[in-house]
Amino acid sequence: METKLPIIVRSTEIDVNGHVNNAKYLEYLEWGREEWYEACALSYETFGALGIQTVTVNINVNYKKECKQGEHLTVSCRPERIGRSSYVLQQEIRNEQGDLCADALVTSVTMDSTTRTSREAPEALRKQFA
Repeated sequence: METKLPIIVRSTEIDVNGHVNNAKYLEYLEWGREEWYEACALSYETFGALGIQTVTVNINVNYKKECKQGEHLTVSCRPERIGRSSYVLQQEIRNEQGDLCADALVTSVTMDSTTRTSREAPEALRKQFA
């Protein structure tokens, strides 16, 4: 499943260069992932009931085009691949014209809430990658 989250660039997200600060893109991507988890019925409560948490271990971002205040953006998120305990989500940020502003591969790991060690990804997550 792919999700799309619309956002508007706010004045507080702009840096001294007059465009979105690079760190803000990470927030946009996180919001997009949260949208995906919710759409897949994989909320914090769902994972908690399974005794697991998810932890982001790597983000590879390519910045393609600057974004400016007032722009309407869309953050997409879709499953890329899954291993035993790690999985990768592919994300894009596009402007109203459909131009690619940034893309990212985000690797996360499922871990046991008690032992704080990696744990096999649950079936509820695995089925999103089928």
